[in-house]
Amino acid sequence: MKTIKNIVLMHGAFADGSGWRGIYNILNNSGYNVTVVHNPLTSLEDGIQAINTALDKLDESAVLVGHSYGGAIITEAGNHPNVAALVYVAAFQPGDGETALQWIQTAPPAPENGILPPDEKGIIYYEKDKYHMGICADLSIEDADFMYASQGAFYAKGFVTPIKNAAWKSKPAYGVIATEDKSIPPEIQEAMYKRSKTIATYVKGSHAVYISQPELVADVIISASRID
Repeated sequence: MKTIKNIVLMHGAFADGSGWRGIYNILNNSGYNVTVVHNPLTSLEDGIQAINTALDKLDESAVLVGHSYGGAIITEAGNHPNVAALVYVAAFQPGDGETALQWIQTAPPAPENGILPPDEKGIIYYEKDKYHMGICADLSIEDADFMYASQGAFYAKGFVTPIKNAAWKSKPAYGVIATEDKSIPPEIQEAMYKRSKTIATYVKGSHAVYISQPELVADVIISASRID
């Protein structure tokens, strides 16, 4: 069995790369080479380019990990020749011609969900009063306040751009289903991962499960890194 030592992490909307710190520490201490990619959040294409830039620097294969909207980005970016496996963490996993928006509309939103309509600049924000319960109810209020303050501006364009070639059709895919998710309901995660035959693991946690349950999410990433 071969172990892939490169791990590339991509965060989603309403967050930034600092949320990966716990998982970074676990993987780094286990001997992995971890790259945390800054998601520009300006478009799907810009996100793909950011990942490709990171992957181009690697001389060996990598496991590509995406959270939330980052899942849509890794679905296309995963076609890079250096990507050996994909990991979706409470993430969107569209197919060819599909968008993240299509999938979020397949189930009614939870009452805690605070995603607002795009503003005049095409930017989507999350309602501040709902951020804690909607994104990260299993974190402290202090942590939620920091996440809200440090998030990037998410342009709606990325949410409605269709996937051209879904990498999960040809590469191994693993998934984490966050059972207490109020932003992407668990039933949507289940439907996407079942359709794609993704190897899914249920983890009790909020949409920010990668922050609240870093050990369990890291275990899934480590499993994806072990190739027969």
